[in-house]
This record gives sequence, C-alpha cells and structure tokens, in this order.
Amino acid sequence: MTNKMFDSFGAVKNALEKAKDTAVGKATEALDANNDGTVDIQDIIILAIKLPGVHITRESFLRKELFKNYPPEVIDDAVARTPALAGISEADIDRIADEVIKFERNCVSGISAALGVPGGAAMAATIPADVVQYYGYTLRAIQKLLYLYGFPEIDSDGEGISLDSETINRIVVCLGVMNGVAGANNAVKALAKALSVGVEKKLIAAALTKGTLYPILKSTLKWFGVKLTKEIFAKTVKNAIPVVGGIVGGGITFLSFKPCCMRLKDVLTDTMLSNPAHISSAEEEHVFSHIVDGAYEAEYEECGESHSV
Repeated sequence: MTNKMFDSFGAVKNALEKAKDTAVGKATEALDANNDGTVDIQDIIILAIKLPGVHITRESFLRKELFKNYPPEVIDDAVARTPALAGISEADIDRIADEVIKFERNCVSGISAALGVPGGAAMAATIPADVVQYYGYTLRAIQKLLYLYGFPEIDSDGEGISLDSETINRIVVCLGVMNGVAGANNAVKALAKALSVGVEKKLIAAALTKGTLYPILKSTLKWFGVKLTKEIFAKTVKNAIPVVGGIVGGGITFLSFKPCCMRLKDVLTDTMLSNPAHISSAEEEHVFSHIVDGAYEAEYEECGESHSV
C-alpha cells in the first residue's frame, strides 16, 4: 500500500472521528436540560416528562384499567386509597402490570428500530430523540406500576410536564431498582412504608437529598452517568453502520426493557402500599427509621460504590 493510500485512509479516519466527536457534542448539548454542562439521568427525566403522553394521571389510569372487572364503588375506593386496600386481587394487579410492561416494551422497541436508520453522523439529531423517548416509555411504565401497587400520583405542574426535585429523585431510585443498583430495593420499600404511615414529604425529600437514601441516590446517578455517556457515544457509532444499527438497536432495547420493568414490579408487589400484611426486612426497616428521624448512616455510603447490572 502506497504512502498516498495511507494518507487517504488517515484523512478519512480523522474526518470520521471528528464527525463522531461533533455528533456526541451536539447530542450532549441537546440533552443537558438543566444546563450544568453534563448529561445525567435527571436531565433525561426532565426532557422525557415533557413528551406528549409520558405523564400518566393516576386516577384516569386506574379507572381505565379496572372498569371492566370491578364495580364503581370498588374503583372509587382504589382511587381514593390503593388498589390493594380496595380489595383488587393480587392476581388482577399483576396481570395488568404484565400487560403494561408488554405494551410499553413494544412501543419502545419500535421507536429504537425506527430511529436507527441510515444517515451516519448526519443523524446526530436523532440520538437525543432516541435516548429521551426510550426513557419516556420507561417513565410511563414506572408511573403505571407505581399506581397499580399503591403509590400516590407523581407530582407535577398542572400540565404534567414539570417535576420537583423530590419527585425526580424518587423516580431515580425506581430506575436504580430497574438497573440493579445496590440498596435501591430497600429504598423503594422504605419509601412505600413512609408514604403508607403518612411521613411528611419534606422528610422524605430530606432523606433523598442528604439523609439515609442519599448514598443510594448518588450511586444510581453515578451508574447512569456512565451508562448515558456510553449510550450517546454508542448510538453515534451505531448510526455510522445504519442497517445493522437499526436491527441491533431495536433488538437490544426490546430485550433489556422487560427485565428492567420486572425488577421494579417484583419489588413493588410486596410493600406496605401493595400488601398491608407486608413484613419489613431488617435493612428496609433500617432505611425507614432514618427517613423518619432524618439521621444519616455512614454505612450507606458503601452503596455509592456497589452495584450490579
């Protein structure tokens, strides 16, 4: 191979690398919703909740899912309290949850495949759309599962497009459960217990931002920081191989979405909100006790370094 050919290959390689760097930079800029110079899961939640159809109204959802099989007075009770307290069978709640996961999984797989189309670096604008829409469907699934298993409505503004920091952090903990972050399971169960006994929202918010839940939240944020950075770059490279990219992108999304949702479902099926006879584990009770008194336990800092995927 001549020096001229080597020079040509080098020029092409450099041009591709520059195009990829530019695409990643544009994607990062587009995803940085809170303008702090980085992309994290909080940015994605802020962007995703604004997408049409992502915010789910608890009452409308429960009424739609229950009206075929339960009389109005039972549905009213499920809305006013929880489906479990209203006497909705565990089997019915689990069945609806499985249908929710299946529906959202099919939707998100279709979007992933559709956005993985030919175009290379010129398709950089689809990268934020791909990421945000994936998490939009994830947020839809989270909300529906939370409502089925007794959690209150996700707080938002009147249009359902703005979330406060406590609500965002609660969603982040759910995402931690979905992705196997250490401690997140007990955190969600402790949150459920706190909500079931009427712990003030400000104490729950404090636990998430500086108390016993903060190391778990921090661990989840750290995990997603690495994941999102890799994901944005991978999608840039994927679009440079258009045919394979579309197929693999959709397939990976389809395969990963259900296990993540099932992890959350499995945790939600046995909490103080979904099962009045729930017996707290020692770890769950430990987290709950420190939500109540606002104390900070140093051993939970270990959660910031320990996770499984």
